[in-house]
Amino acid sequence: MDISNGASAIDAAHNGMKGQVEHVRHELTGVRTGRASVGILDSVRVEAYGTQMPLNQVATLSVPEPTLIVANPFDPTQIAAIERAIQGANLGLNPANDGKVVRIPVPPLTDERRKELSRIVHNLAEDGRNGIRGVRRTVNEALKKLLKDHQLSEDDERRALDDVQKVTDEHIAQIDGLQKAKDSELLDH
Repeated sequence: MDISNGASAIDAAHNGMKGQVEHVRHELTGVRTGRASVGILDSVRVEAYGTQMPLNQVATLSVPEPTLIVANPFDPTQIAAIERAIQGANLGLNPANDGKVVRIPVPPLTDERRKELSRIVHNLAEDGRNGIRGVRRTVNEALKKLLKDHQLSEDDERRALDDVQKVTDEHIAQIDGLQKAKDSELLDH
């Protein structure tokens, strides 16, 4: 992080924390909620052409029904590899192919599985909050160094530290909102 004054510290904090929020948002799309969504397959890697490739690079994914995802392979010879990759991804999905496409029914979630997924959501959100706090710590240390090197006055440092805390609180609130939304999707069925 290149921090030369209080204003660049706020920008650095905002950008770093925004990245953490986006990471949590992306991770939460991979937590399935009982409704079909191609996002739950984001973590699936398919062994194709001698390398591991994301599922969406070897097949077109669609949701024709609320409880069904369909993977239409670009290369029909990859259908078995796609099926194996989905089964091996530990998502609780049981794909089946008809020789042309892979159908992936999304079973309803049990109460126990919903609670387990809620714990995962809470852990992902806490990891994001910790990441935000790490960005805050790095920025605050940089501000203290600027003060020590006489490149920043005590008043400017105090103002910048307050601003960094405000930015931190805003981004933590965003993660809290993402967690709450995902929890209500999971638990309010």
